[in-house]
Amino acid sequence: MSKDFDPVHAAAHGYTRADWDEVSDNPEWTDDDFARAKPFSEEMPELYASIVETIGKRGPARTKTPISIRLDDDLVDKLRASGPGWQSRVNEALRRWIDDAPSAGLTSASSRRSSR
Repeated sequence: MSKDFDPVHAAAHGYTRADWDEVSDNPEWTDDDFARAKPFSEEMPELYASIVETIGKRGPARTKTPISIRLDDDLVDKLRASGPGWQSRVNEALRRWIDDAPSAGLTSASSRRSSR
């Protein structure tokens, strides 16, 4: 499906009629085209490596596990009222608390039981 050139849109997005003409007659790929196609990483390995080095690999640095936890209503209300990202801020606060565990008195359940 071909679209008509829109000079207002082109000017707003930084391309010219010549740019449009150069790409607007790009034909649909055939089965042979798809069969001959290679992954970008194989076709241009140096460029691919420089891109990966610059921006890193896709995907999260670490995963998060959805859990269910019971908290006091007033606490949840205050957390939600702090705005978007409140769950990430709770995650970060828990991480800081865990990292400071020796000074916060955090101990394992087995050590608490054995000290009674």
